[in-house]
Amino acid sequence: MLLAEDDRAIRHALERALTLEGYQVTAVTDGVEALAQAHRTPPDVLVLDVMMPGIDGLQVCRVLRAEGDRTPILMLTALVETQDRIAGLDAGADDYVVKPFDVEEVFARLRALLRRTGTVPVEVPAKAAEPQLPPRLLEAAGLRMDVQARRAWRGPRELELTRTEFELLELLVRNAGIVLDHSTIYDRIWGYDFGPGSKNLAVYVGYLRRKLDEPGAPQLIHTVRGVGYVLRED
Repeated sequence: MLLAEDDRAIRHALERALTLEGYQVTAVTDGVEALAQAHRTPPDVLVLDVMMPGIDGLQVCRVLRAEGDRTPILMLTALVETQDRIAGLDAGADDYVVKPFDVEEVFARLRALLRRTGTVPVEVPAKAAEPQLPPRLLEAAGLRMDVQARRAWRGPRELELTRTEFELLELLVRNAGIVLDHSTIYDRIWGYDFGPGSKNLAVYVGYLRRKLDEPGAPQLIHTVRGVGYVLRED
C-alpha cells in the first residue's frame, strides 16, 4: 500500500494503524514522492490526501489514470462540498473518506475497494512467481539504474547525475522505445507544463546527453521533432 499525506501526525497515525491491520505501508509526504514511488514499486492500493503541496492528490490520480494505471485509489479529504467530492471521483479516485475520519471506516472502505477490484492485499500470501529483476533495478539500451540508491551506469561507467537528471533518465528508461511528448515529461518531472516556449526540458536533455554519450557509441536519447523524446539504442 502507498500512503501519501503531508500532515505528519495524520500520516504517522494512519501508517501505524494500517500496519497493525496487516498492510505493508509505504508512506510519503507529497504528490511528487507518491508518483515516483508508484512508478518504482506499483502498490496494491493508494491512499491519497487531496490537499498536498506541489502535486496534489487529484493530480496524482489524473496522472496515474492517464497512464492506464487502474490501481484502487482512496482519497482523504477535508473538503466536504459535493462538487469537491465529484472532482475527486472525476479525477479517477474510486472512493473517499472525509476528515476527520474514523480509522475503522478507512479499513472498511479499503476492504471494499480490494474486493471490488479483485486485488489481493499485500499481506495475503500469493502464488510463487518466476524470479524477476528486482523492481529497484531498471535496464534498457545498455543503461542500468538502481532507483532506490539513485545510481545509474552506462556499461561499466557510473553516471554522475543531479536529482532532476536522474528522474528524467528514469522516466525515459521505464518507457524505452516509446516517444514521450513534451507535456507528459513536464507533468511527470516538474508537475506542470511550462508551455511551448520553454527551453527547460531541452536544456536538461542536453545535460543528460553530454553525460550519457560516448565516442563511437550510439546516441541513446533521440529527438522526435515537434513531439518529444525517446530512449533507444540505434
